[in-house]
Amino acid sequence: MGAHKDSFGTLDFLRDLPLFRELDACELEAIGAATIELRVTAGTALFRRDDPCDGFHVIVVGRVKLALLAPAGAEKVVGILGPGQSFGEAAMFLGKRHTLYAEALADSLLLFIRSGAMLEAIRRNPKLARRMLDEMSQRLYSLVVDIEAYTMKNATERVTGYLLAALSDDAGAGQPAEIQLAASKSVLASRLNITREHFSRILHELTQSGLIRVSGRNIRILDLARLRDHKI
Repeated sequence: MGAHKDSFGTLDFLRDLPLFRELDACELEAIGAATIELRVTAGTALFRRDDPCDGFHVIVVGRVKLALLAPAGAEKVVGILGPGQSFGEAAMFLGKRHTLYAEALADSLLLFIRSGAMLEAIRRNPKLARRMLDEMSQRLYSLVVDIEAYTMKNATERVTGYLLAALSDDAGAGQPAEIQLAASKSVLASRLNITREHFSRILHELTQSGLIRVSGRNIRILDLARLRDHKI
């Protein structure tokens, strides 16, 4: 894992994040001074369960999975994150150790922001505290939605829901649309709380029904309206 200081324009990137847009130049520079640039390759562990937490990460380029690991090695993926998203704040604010495992799914560039500077910025700027509260509330809301899906929806509904959520906002109901899976089928299956084999079988069934066409990680949705209404 390579650590560097501001070789790509850390302050410019931080300034463009919604979280930090309310900061003045001095406040942003203080955050930037406490930020480390991390360049990692796919498969790199960023932290493990019970590791101490003294800051949080922001993804600039790449993807990261967050997972719970069983002692025997099995994992339950709880999040797949991409550029602009952050993770690790909850443990940082609580002053606790990490409960999750974080791993880069692709070669990635991340920023690690140390807790001391972040907590001081929040103390000085109530607007930053409000933005952080908004982001963490959204994550809690998403977690409740996930729990609802796991307990109230069948596997096919969870897969079609994932495909629909991955569409761009301008996807038209009467036209084909394409998406690229954010991770391998095994990672996505774990995220959706099903096995990899079941995930592949559902994609095959949707293909046989004329709803999608699969080519590697690329999925072409052939009939968006029917996919939205599809039930098993």
